[in-house]
Parts: sequence; structure tokens; C-alpha cells
Amino acid sequence: MDVDAATQTMIDNMPAKTGRSLDEWFAVLDGTSPSPTKHGEIMALLKGEHGMSHGFANLVALRHRARDAGPMTADDLVDAQYAGGKAALRPILDRLVAAATALGDDVEVAPKKTSVSLRRRKQFAVVEAASAKRVRVGLNLADAPASGRLQVAGGMCTHRVDLASVDEVDDELLGWLRAAYALA
Repeated sequence: MDVDAATQTMIDNMPAKTGRSLDEWFAVLDGTSPSPTKHGEIMALLKGEHGMSHGFANLVALRHRARDAGPMTADDLVDAQYAGGKAALRPILDRLVAAATALGDDVEVAPKKTSVSLRRRKQFAVVEAASAKRVRVGLNLADAPASGRLQVAGGMCTHRVDLASVDEVDDELLGWLRAAYALA
């Protein structure tokens, strides 16, 4: 399981701050009868009965639930993003991934829990099923001006485009995707 630096620091500090290591907290949860399975139940138990701070309780709850769910493959992550009411949006993602990987052999498709990152040397696009009706494509286009459906965005991507159907993956959007790839 990949652990970012801040999370690893919390895990390393957990024994000193809470009196137990992450594995020891897992044993506490596993030994509780009935064993809490929902995030909120775990949080309530750790904060209420063990006096744990919100941040540490959240970390333990997330890690415990992830452990019980087992490892997720990239396909599992994408399938979960496009399940239920979002299933009709999957062809949009598939078309975007096909277009991105056709740009060069150096394109990495990196599914996350809520999005799919498209990377070269750095991320050039991210695709997210933002709702049951639209997919949001984030693009890193430096200082490109907004125009029509290309909107300036904040955060990890400089621009965004919302799509409601696979037909909207058109030449205009593919041009922006190529430009973002070239800048990465």
C-alpha cells in the first residue's frame, strides 16, 4: 500500500500520541464485539471509548476498512468509479484513455480512488466521473485562455471541460488533450 509522507509520519507518531501502533489499533477493532465495520462506527469507538483524536481515528478507520476490503487493482478502482448510475459514462473515459495512450508510448494511465490520472513526465490530464450525468476532464494547459467549454480551473489542473456524452470527445477536446500532453 503506497503511503504518502504525511500519512507515514502519522503512522510513525501513532504509538507516542495514542499509546498503540496501527497494528495494535487493528487488534483492538478486531477484538471488539460486535466488530465495527462502518467508518462512522469505527470513528465513534476510537474517539469515544479510547479518547483518540479525530485525525488518528480517521486514519485508523480508513486503513482498517482498506485492509478488510483487500487490495484493489487498477481495474477495480475504475470499475468502482463507473458503477451504478455512472456506468453510462464509462465510454467517455474509455475514449479519452484510448486517445491519450495513442499520443505516445510514455503515457501512464494511473487510476486513483475517484479519478484516472493521465501522466507523462508529469500529470497532463485527469478524468473524473463528477456526477451521474457528467465526466470532468482536468487539463494542464499552463496559461491558455478559457474559451467556450474550456474553463479555467484551480487545483491540480489549470483547466477543465465537462462532458455529458462520448460524442463530446471531439476534435476540439482532443486538441486540448494533445496540447496538455506536449506540455507535460
